[in-house]
Amino acid sequence: MRARLPLLLSATVLAASTLVSTPAFAWGAQGHRLVARIAETRLDPSARAEVERLLATEAGATLASIAPWADQLRAEDPDLGKRSAGWHYVNMAEDGCRYDPPKHCRDGDCVIEALKAQSARLADRGLSDAERLQALKFVVHLVGDMHQPMHAGYGHDKGGNTYQLQFNERGTNLHSLWDSGMFYALQLDDGQYLQRLQALPAPDGVAAPQLQRDASLWAEQSCGIATREGVYPANRKVGQAYADSWRPVAEAQLRLAGERLAALLNELLDTAPKPR
Repeated sequence: MRARLPLLLSATVLAASTLVSTPAFAWGAQGHRLVARIAETRLDPSARAEVERLLATEAGATLASIAPWADQLRAEDPDLGKRSAGWHYVNMAEDGCRYDPPKHCRDGDCVIEALKAQSARLADRGLSDAERLQALKFVVHLVGDMHQPMHAGYGHDKGGNTYQLQFNERGTNLHSLWDSGMFYALQLDDGQYLQRLQALPAPDGVAAPQLQRDASLWAEQSCGIATREGVYPANRKVGQAYADSWRPVAEAQLRLAGERLAALLNELLDTAPKPR
């Protein structure tokens, strides 16, 4: 049985209402922008040209600026926001993090199948530029969501949203803590955080074609993090030691998401002639 979240990143949206004046938000808007900015540095020339061409159809749009778009749909386009609400997550931790589409993604309503569908639309040159730009917005966002472990976690607590705890003596929940709480103390702007992420060791497995394409493997790996011992603290009062322990894992996921997004866009948008 799959529990449904409000439009993801649900905890991030709530956190944003109180932290909007501060620069640090990992898997909130800032985290999605960072994934996009990492990917942008790794695009092949043909993919970069096509991304820029599509973005040029919307005034002022950049790959980073469109990255949080799917989290803003509930306010800006309620119908599409409602229809896409289930696209931001998949709940499979109760089943050992093994993806079973009929069980975990009924009617394609989960992040894995949504990413596949939007990827196909982005690659479809028969669609209009407006349709393909919308698909690009979803692809950029959903790759980021998929690498937030709580978005591939447990259904019974709605990806940690109902797992209440105190962090540094302030009430929050586990999903919000992974979305933004662990990163707040760093107070880094986008440029500073981008440098921090790019200084990390290159993630393993990015170049493997199967890992580039198989979204279900990405989600299963994220789920594996959500179920690690200690991610759910036994003591519901945690402090900076928790953040210091798990922030590097989350940052590695942000870096990995950017690398995988670039590999995916390069594959979908490569217009270079193929050798016979």
